[in-house]
Order: sequence, then structure tokens, then C-alpha cells
Amino acid sequence: MGMVSEFKEFISRGNVVDLAVGVVIGAAFGKIVSSLVDGIVMPLVGLATGGVKFGDLAVTLREAQVDAAGTEIAPALLLNYGAFLQTLIDFLIIAFAIFVFLKAYNRVRAPAPEAATPEDIVLLREIRDSLRK
Repeated sequence: MGMVSEFKEFISRGNVVDLAVGVVIGAAFGKIVSSLVDGIVMPLVGLATGGVKFGDLAVTLREAQVDAAGTEIAPALLLNYGAFLQTLIDFLIIAFAIFVFLKAYNRVRAPAPEAATPEDIVLLREIRDSLRK
């Protein structure tokens, strides 16, 4: 079997197509959540923390090196942890949104509980089973 025909067989499987659709929708959902975090959540968090912008948070590991004329020889070495914090908040919001969606989906998808079998039917089944023996 040629590589092209194997690839066609692989790509035509239903679960591969479902996975591709899931990846595309997940990417779009990630952009929506990132927009929510960048535009709404982080400004509110910044307001609550006294105007701190998380993207600007960093620890200076080495100051910039400047020569006698004031020209920068080497830039400052920074450990930018603010971007990591913002990405972590993005992740937590995405994970929570997926959790809520799956919880609602499972609730809707759950089978209806079986109705209790009437007592006379249970007794008739017991009689039938004892007669079979």
C-alpha cells in the first residue's frame, strides 16, 4: 500500500476528523479566553493590586552595562515572571470553562434513571425463575 493511500485511509477515519475539529475549536476558544483575560480580568486584578501590570513584573538578575559615554553595552538581564503569571491565569480560566462545559454536557447526556419495577412484576419474575430450575 502506497504512502498516499495509507494517508488517505488515516485521514478519513472519523476520530481523526473529530480531533481536527476539536483542535480548531480549542484554538478559537483559547483566543476568546485570552481576550477575556487580557481585556477584562487582568485590568481588574491590576486595579485590585494597586495598578500593577502583570506583564511588566520582572526580577533584575543583572543591571544593564553602560560605558563611560552612557552607551549601553549589554542590556539588563531580567527574569520576566509576569507573563508566566498571566499565562497561568489564562490556563486556569480555560480549564475552569472546560470543566463547567463538560459538567453541563454530562448532566444533559446522563441517562434517565430507570423507573422502579412494580412489586407484582418482581414477584412474577421470581416465580418464573424458580420454575425454570
